[in-house]
Amino acid sequence: MYEVEIIAVTIPIFVTLGAFAMIVILRRLEHLEKIKMIEKGLDLSKYQRQYKPGGTIKFALMAVGIGVGLLMGSLLKAYTQIEEEVCYFSMIFLFAGAGLFLANKIIEKKEDKTIQE
Repeated sequence: MYEVEIIAVTIPIFVTLGAFAMIVILRRLEHLEKIKMIEKGLDLSKYQRQYKPGGTIKFALMAVGIGVGLLMGSLLKAYTQIEEEVCYFSMIFLFAGAGLFLANKIIEKKEDKTIQE
């Protein structure tokens, strides 16, 4: 009986530690790769990731969409005979997608404005 409780407590701990270790190891390997490239005299600018602006606004509008989706799913469940899971999942996906669409439109408009200037 106690073994099940111990396993239930240790699983999230090991998953968190494993994810953290994986991130640290991947960052270390990227760093070592860059050091080797510098030692060989290669140009690092070709291999660097391009910065894509707008990640914050995408995350923010998707979070707002999820919140509105939860609210609308709750209202849909309360006032209709639709199953609870259908209400919540459909509204979350619908409004999160709308939030991402809106974020992309805002980013496109901002990029067009920057290009014109």
